[in-house]
Amino acid sequence: MQRDFLLKRLEQKPDKQWDIVVIGGGATGLGIAVDAASRGYKTVLFEQSDFAKGTSSRSTKLVHGGVRYLAQGDISLVLEALRERGLLRQNAPHLVKNQAFIIPNYDWWEGPFYNVGMKVYDMMAGRLGLGPSEKISREETLKAIPNLDEHQLNGGIIYYDGQFDDSRLAVNLAQTAVENEAIVLNYMPVTGLLKDRGNLVCGVEVTDTESGETHRVHSRVVINATGVFVDTILSMDDAGTEPLVRPSQGIHFVLDKSFLQGESAIMIPKTSDGRVLFAVPWHGKVVVGTTDTPLEIADIHLEPRALEEEIEFILTTAAQYLKKDPQKKDVLSVFAGLRPLAAQQDSSSRSTKEISRSHRLMVSLSGLITITGGKWTTYRKMAEDTVNKAWMVGGLPERKCVTETMPIHGYVKNTRFDSPGYFYGADRTAINSLIQAEPDLGQLLHPDYEYTRAQVVWAVRHEMARTVEDFLSRRIRMLLLDARISMVMATEVATIMARELKRDPGWIQSQVTDYQTLAKGYILS
Repeated sequence: MQRDFLLKRLEQKPDKQWDIVVIGGGATGLGIAVDAASRGYKTVLFEQSDFAKGTSSRSTKLVHGGVRYLAQGDISLVLEALRERGLLRQNAPHLVKNQAFIIPNYDWWEGPFYNVGMKVYDMMAGRLGLGPSEKISREETLKAIPNLDEHQLNGGIIYYDGQFDDSRLAVNLAQTAVENEAIVLNYMPVTGLLKDRGNLVCGVEVTDTESGETHRVHSRVVINATGVFVDTILSMDDAGTEPLVRPSQGIHFVLDKSFLQGESAIMIPKTSDGRVLFAVPWHGKVVVGTTDTPLEIADIHLEPRALEEEIEFILTTAAQYLKKDPQKKDVLSVFAGLRPLAAQQDSSSRSTKEISRSHRLMVSLSGLITITGGKWTTYRKMAEDTVNKAWMVGGLPERKCVTETMPIHGYVKNTRFDSPGYFYGADRTAINSLIQAEPDLGQLLHPDYEYTRAQVVWAVRHEMARTVEDFLSRRIRMLLLDARISMVMATEVATIMARELKRDPGWIQSQVTDYQTLAKGYILS
């Protein structure tokens, strides 16, 4: 997966008509590219920034059916998500792990109530379930989570769900798409839609932000899979289009593992604002979140920032359940993500947490296909539905979806999730070969973390990392795991990347400066 090589493939036949052009390189767009390419459709994907730069790298890191949606009565969504959870666990076992969750019970009625609810959850998962839920005693609850607040604790419910690394899955999906002959290109924003004499969309105009060159790419079908930015693309097609997305912001803290001793996650089913709160082990740290803050369209950005009231809410709520109360100084990183909730006709007066997370698929009069809503867990089903629509709209030959049982790049069974670099899966052997050939690449980027120089080289050569941020934020997760230490790594990372990308010293300085500015926004002062 090398950008220059893929760009040359695109440029070799400028008059070629592709079957499908996908706009957007997040979970949905990458899933569509994998589905379309694996069916044999000639596919190209364009991403305005880096893969998973937006919402798709800022999730709660869960592959789950959604206990909250079950409580809301959204049975069809939960059934679909539980099935997709099982399929993703089978297809990407190097990234998706079985995670135990505990619901602590502090009121007498909570135990029976949640026990029944989780048994229903288990039943809905069927043969793709990850393990049976059960009621556990006060002593068993404290043994699983030793630092849980003991005051008035009655016991708990243990259940099982999936946990994963979101941006690593995005990278692996991009690699899988390329292995199936798709072209995927980052830093290629779509600047316009091409239309034929009948005013039907027949391609896109894109600009390579690295070279400044513009390309006109013709296609039988164009798919708008840009998440919170779908309305921007829709307005290119028709300036009078009503907004399709109601954006909502969720933030997360990353804390040291000492705040959640033991291997189980905590799930608080109802907080003061009605949302579910999670505290989940992840890469040796703890991810705590999330909030649900409605936003105006004007507030949509690639780099959303946590609001002060969101920060206070999570600090206050977490303190109610953890024996060790987190303070601002304890937060290693804070990140915000925007949910592309699909607005429904009756949703104007509803809070964003009440809007269904089901996806919405629509076709404009011009033939532009738009997909929005949904969540990471259901990305594969969203892609299948979208490509099924695409062959009908574009008059493509009907071909059956094959992604239900298709291994994702890096596939390795029996992954040890506590081993360094486990998330590379099958690629770990190749990274170790780099170190054997050039031992200096085995040096650590920082003594407190197990990331090596070889991983920088690998990310540039095989994962299309183009900037220091691409590597530190999404190829490894240092920006989210420890923003301050990631800033210390930046200069060495830039130096290695400059050598690989043939950049000059000015590029190194610019990259380091840009990254330091970015990372400061992830630190609570």
